[in-house]
Amino acid sequence: MNILVVDDEFDMIKMLKSYLELHHYTVFTAEDGIDAIEAIKMKNIDLVLLDIMMPRMDGITACKEIRDFSDVPILMLTAKGNEDDRVIGLRSGADDYIVKPFSPKELVARIEATLRRANAHQHRNDQFFRHQDISIDFKGHVVRVNEKTINLTRKEFQLLAFLVRNQGQVFTREHLLDHIWGMDSEGTMRTVDTHVKTLRLKLKSAGSHIQTVWGVGYKFT
Repeated sequence: MNILVVDDEFDMIKMLKSYLELHHYTVFTAEDGIDAIEAIKMKNIDLVLLDIMMPRMDGITACKEIRDFSDVPILMLTAKGNEDDRVIGLRSGADDYIVKPFSPKELVARIEATLRRANAHQHRNDQFFRHQDISIDFKGHVVRVNEKTINLTRKEFQLLAFLVRNQGQVFTREHLLDHIWGMDSEGTMRTVDTHVKTLRLKLKSAGSHIQTVWGVGYKFT
């Protein structure tokens, strides 16, 4: 599991990174809300540890902006006794909070609990996706944009569903070709590009969710 630790205190980041890696988490770090948002957009993050008091962009503002494009679980790091921060953090979209100073054991326990709740929620909703102007019924193979049904071929739907279910993660053309068409197919990198182009056209306003990462491949955001 990938955890993003966001804090402007070097010693705090060092301690959290060291302890979480002992528990077999992969840890990424950021020093403020702006860097955190960029990291979440570029990396496959499973949970965010987000401090409130930071320069450039504080944790509350960052939490609100993250919720505009991601439902990644967020665990707020708050100052001792500051009840207002905890309430504002939860209302801004945080899933839970932990008060500084905290024990590393409690932190890991809260991370595990937050991930369990997130995974349970994802399991309940893994047959349906809705965001802004697009909705997808995975079981029924139905895609709607602005409540209008979009007709997709089987491969187009499989490509869209794969990107959506792994939203935020960048996939190379080779990976998409192998996963959707199979390693033994006669498709080429151009096959993937053509299907992405057609998908964008058919999805109209929602086509912008499929983004090109130059020199790498594609992702859904």
